[in-house]
Amino acid sequence: MIWLKAFISGFLATLIFHQGLFSLFYLAGAVNTEPFNFEPVPPFGIPAVVSLSFFGGLWGMVLWALLGRLATAPYWTLSVIVGALGPTAVAMLVVFPLKGLAVTQMTWVGGLILNGFWGLGVATFQAFMGARKPF
Repeated sequence: MIWLKAFISGFLATLIFHQGLFSLFYLAGAVNTEPFNFEPVPPFGIPAVVSLSFFGGLWGMVLWALLGRLATAPYWTLSVIVGALGPTAVAMLVVFPLKGLAVTQMTWVGGLILNGFWGLGVATFQAFMGARKPF
């Protein structure tokens, strides 16, 4: 059951924290791509935001495996740090090149901020769902 909670935490953190902050970036003119992208992605044609959230759920399970049993303060801090570094590194070094997207300093910085905030979201939802003590 704890793994399902970890997955749901990552999924919801993607929809609320990651895409919420991405919406603010979009409204501020910092990014050109609209948040909550419903364009179908291959190979199954599911909406991009659902695909992103699914992988956010898998990353939520990774965060739980790495950090779930830590004491309170390190858990919250490392959730932000690992959340920022792990998904951003994979996106910039694997996903972006495979999709032919440019990797720039701005995409690295934006990715670290977005994914760090996502990591905070995962920690928040895991605490909210009782996967761990809140404080």
